[in-house]
Amino acid sequence: MTERTHDWRDEIRAAVIFLTRLPLRFEGVMPDALGRRALRWFPVVGLGIGLCAAAVFALAAALGLPAGVAAVLAVMAQVWLTGALHEDGLADTADGFGGGLAAPRKLEIMRDSRLGTYGGAALFGTLALRATALAALAPVEASLALMAAGAVSRGLVPAVAHALPPARPDGLAARQGRPDFDTAALAALIGAAAALPLGFAALPALLLAAAAALFVAWLADRQIGGHTGDVLGATQQAAEVAVLLAVAATWSA
Repeated sequence: MTERTHDWRDEIRAAVIFLTRLPLRFEGVMPDALGRRALRWFPVVGLGIGLCAAAVFALAAALGLPAGVAAVLAVMAQVWLTGALHEDGLADTADGFGGGLAAPRKLEIMRDSRLGTYGGAALFGTLALRATALAALAPVEASLALMAAGAVSRGLVPAVAHALPPARPDGLAARQGRPDFDTAALAALIGAAAALPLGFAALPALLLAAAAALFVAWLADRQIGGHTGDVLGATQQAAEVAVLLAVAATWSA
């Protein structure tokens, strides 16, 4: 087991298992250390998720469907492929931060699986922003934007996990521990590299995504004193929206 946990193929496999609903399994119990190292491959899996959504967008456009319909189908394909993992984290974070007064109450709300008003509003807003930004782009542009957004947003997740301590003593974030600097830096670099095909839109997309992730991290530190899995999901969603909006604004101009 010790040798297997140091195999990069197992790290990628762990990242796929965590981020998607693809029918992959890990033999035995996945070590927490493996899950922590798998964070470096999040942007690679994110690129694949974006590629699948891009294929849906391109197929819908080829069938003559309106750009708005193609965009919604692409976003829903992402939601299905990931099992709404990040959307769930965003909704729980919004409910906790908006509905609780003190950090313990906020964390308690975030563990509640029921959807509240803040979470519903956050979900609707981000889904709408993602779809409308994509609808403003041509099929090829939308495909590049989806792949870049998938990689960049997930490449920033390890950075937030590294920068902030776990907000509660139990849970997945506490068990895995904080990723080291090398893991966070490699993930961010892979994500940034995936944005290069955006051309002159790459820099605005990267800067806006970094700002969005930094804002979520700052807010989480103030609200609950650290990060949780839900906060990392909110980070991904905020950064993905930021990339799509930056690309739409830059290329439309």
